[in-house]
Amino acid sequence: MTENYLKWHSPNLGKDFEMLVFGDSGYPLLLFPTSMGRYYESKDFGLIDAISWFIEEGRIKVYCPDSIDAFSWYNKDITPEERAYNHSCYDQLLMQEVLPRIEAETGYQRIVSAGCSFGGYHAANFAFRHPDKVSYLFSLSGVFDIKPRVDGYYNDTVYYNNPADFMPDNEHADLWRMGIVLGVADRDVTRPQNEQLSGILAHKKIAHWLDIRPQTTHDWAVWREMLPHYISLIK
Repeated sequence: MTENYLKWHSPNLGKDFEMLVFGDSGYPLLLFPTSMGRYYESKDFGLIDAISWFIEEGRIKVYCPDSIDAFSWYNKDITPEERAYNHSCYDQLLMQEVLPRIEAETGYQRIVSAGCSFGGYHAANFAFRHPDKVSYLFSLSGVFDIKPRVDGYYNDTVYYNNPADFMPDNEHADLWRMGIVLGVADRDVTRPQNEQLSGILAHKKIAHWLDIRPQTTHDWAVWREMLPHYISLIK
């Protein structure tokens, strides 16, 4: 399959940013790495191979952005306020730098947002903040409550990047148009958060699928099974 490496200076971050792109055409899928993972992680752990048929057939085009977790939510050397601010810069990078490139290359104005583990947080947070830009959300063993990463600090930036908090009040009409899958292993440490988010969505009557995989754990093996299944659901 076609693989392209991209690197540019991001005005939102004030530093260089990297991304891998797989495929030539198809529905754009933005695939976030796990906690502090790099843009090449999904390739290295076989997730790209697991969905290679869809890429090679031109069904999807996969964009794997770098993360800045080490400079935002996971950076204990800066204040929680700075962590939240740095993440907001990442969100602006996605909206102002990555999405316009995706639209120009694919012609699609809405994307699939996907990720595993902490990448599931990024996928869900981005989708729920910008539902007019996301048609499908595939969160695999995601987390949805960022408060443990801010040491008790709280402001509007934390709130609006914490799906467990802002989703109960989120009334954006496009949420009810989105195809949402919350995939999680039955012995997954993130299962309670997935069940909590499923409850929030159910209360709002937002259609979704809470896919609890039996006899599995929080690991790449189950994610390599989940993601091709979910991509096959794209209409």
